[in-house]
Amino acid sequence: MDAKAPITQDVLTIPRKLPDGPQNLIGLSRDQMRDALISAGTKEKQAKMRVGQIWQWIYHWGVRDFGEMTNLSKDYRAMLAETFVIELPEVVTRQVSDDGTRKYLVRIAGGHEVEVVYIPETDRGTLCISSQVGCTLTCSFCHTGTQKLVRNLTAAEIVGQVMVARDDLGEWPVPGAPKDETRLLSNIVLMGMGEPLYNFENVREAMKIAMDPEGISLSRRRITLSTSGVVPEIARTAQEIGCQLAISFHATTDDVRDRLVPINKRWPLADLLDALREYPKVSNSERITFEYVMLDGVNDSDADAHRLIKLIEGIPAKINLIPFNEWPGAPYKRSSNNRIRKFADIIYQAGYASPIRKPRGEDIMAACGQLKSATERQRKSKAQIAQEAGL
Repeated sequence: MDAKAPITQDVLTIPRKLPDGPQNLIGLSRDQMRDALISAGTKEKQAKMRVGQIWQWIYHWGVRDFGEMTNLSKDYRAMLAETFVIELPEVVTRQVSDDGTRKYLVRIAGGHEVEVVYIPETDRGTLCISSQVGCTLTCSFCHTGTQKLVRNLTAAEIVGQVMVARDDLGEWPVPGAPKDETRLLSNIVLMGMGEPLYNFENVREAMKIAMDPEGISLSRRRITLSTSGVVPEIARTAQEIGCQLAISFHATTDDVRDRLVPINKRWPLADLLDALREYPKVSNSERITFEYVMLDGVNDSDADAHRLIKLIEGIPAKINLIPFNEWPGAPYKRSSNNRIRKFADIIYQAGYASPIRKPRGEDIMAACGQLKSATERQRKSKAQIAQEAGL
């Protein structure tokens, strides 16, 4: 692969404004919204104030009807309704797991679909969102990786997933009601469909909206971006987003990682680890999360655990051990519970947190690595997948 090739993939994106149609305000930055309002006739001196008012109605109160924006004049509300829309992805299906996990299949422009997962826990509620329709990385253990990349999601479609989940959770505050600091949706993880750093600009703009203190108002420390290792964009993530970072790591040698995470052929372990050593210094991140899926007989030996400790030496880190979530046709098996516990103990004894992730939503195919939209499904046999994985 050409080392000078652009990092962010040049795939089809849908414009914010359809020809001769209203413009969607969702996904616009404050500056973009200001320009749009001025173009619609708002006086420049008033534009900043109007942006603040509309922004709060949309992102703090969750209002979708311009007619409800009562601190704006009736004439101005009428103009907004004629010129703009407040449009979110459409929920096609909603499934609830026995463990309370919710999975949404949402439809976006062009009729494409992506999956979004909400995971309730005792101390937090985490929303796993997608950044692309499909994925180009073809990680051999990941169900999403068997679905071809269709296109990047826009900023509107990314932050729209957060808003759809808040709708379903009934979490928008009610004007005049006592303030409630409880957050059912308290954390966002970019761990759904797609590689976020191959859609950097749209991910960045969506997360800026999610972090804006006058709207959804999530702390950057409550947002985690997971990448398979797009090394040149890791520094940009620290500088331009500043969120927590997770690495889809999964192997301790280049030979094994080349098979599990093929992007390793472009940016091998040494390059990736060099970039990770700089990340906490730039972003003020507490520590980097290393995600490690446990595959029977592939990456789960004691030697792997000791190599992992050596590799991450000097990086503030925790290691999330993920029991492999099997899916139809998967070429791997989950490591035994005893093997996972032994692996975790070796890491813990070296001084690193090594929680074993409890699989959530397996009964509705909502667990890590299982997301795949049904209408975009590219079916492969178990033999085909194993052959591609070099097994």
